[in-house]
Amino acid sequence: MLQKIKAIQRWWNRPKSTLVDWVQTLVVFLPIVFIVRTWGYGLYQVPTGSMENTMLVGEFFFADKFSPLFKKPVRGDIISFNDPTYNYSSNPYSRLFEEYVWGPENWTKRVIGLPGDHVEGKIENGKPVVYINGELLDEPYLNQYPLILANGVDKESWRTYNPAQSYEDQSLYKMNSSVVKHWKRLLDANGFVSERTPGMPIDVAEPRMGSDVYDVHLGDNEYWAMGDNRLGSFDSRGWGKLDGNLIHGRIKFRIFSLDRQEKWLPLELLLHPIDFFKRCRWGRSLQFVS
Repeated sequence: MLQKIKAIQRWWNRPKSTLVDWVQTLVVFLPIVFIVRTWGYGLYQVPTGSMENTMLVGEFFFADKFSPLFKKPVRGDIISFNDPTYNYSSNPYSRLFEEYVWGPENWTKRVIGLPGDHVEGKIENGKPVVYINGELLDEPYLNQYPLILANGVDKESWRTYNPAQSYEDQSLYKMNSSVVKHWKRLLDANGFVSERTPGMPIDVAEPRMGSDVYDVHLGDNEYWAMGDNRLGSFDSRGWGKLDGNLIHGRIKFRIFSLDRQEKWLPLELLLHPIDFFKRCRWGRSLQFVS
């Protein structure tokens, strides 16, 4: 065995051109990187506010992709999974490529219902509640702040804000007061909801996202997943049960938090070099999440 290892070392260190050296390195290390990235761990950037305030837009997270191979998710886990609305190819090889190389987006929600559960959504005293197998579910992680339209009319522009702070001094997202007031006036004038307050049914806030009234029985390997920001989350209320085969990770650790303006971090730093550091949420970096 020792002789074989030495023979491999001699082959690896043999004289060769720069091109051959690069090709050799890529051929050996790219598969290793792919395996680790696919079944070991993942790095994710939050694109939407569906998990506020647990996860904010612009934050970077570490996901454990190894333990889900052996241990099923439990209630309360924050999971990453493939877009359940994605139209997968019927060709098995194309589907493998879509699932592990390039295809659906990664989504993140919290596990609410487990296989075999009876999950009910009801409106009680004007507010949505969840029952699991006949018992009211306690949900301390839910977003307790209202949402306002911060910079546009699409559903991704709704942001959490603290009414006790000015728009420019918000601790979660920096806002422009003139822009916020403009959209508020426009929505009010046209009879739309201009502020989504905690406890408001999603049917009132954003009917396209589904309904807070549902009654489902989960089968084998089926889950019910919802965002902590119920007024800004497209989740199982809208697209139904989550196939457990789509789950590929557990969100464990927040690496870095940035109130970003651009989609890509390098672009953010390039276009907004001074404002970049002002938008860093240092107090929300390097933290475990649950």
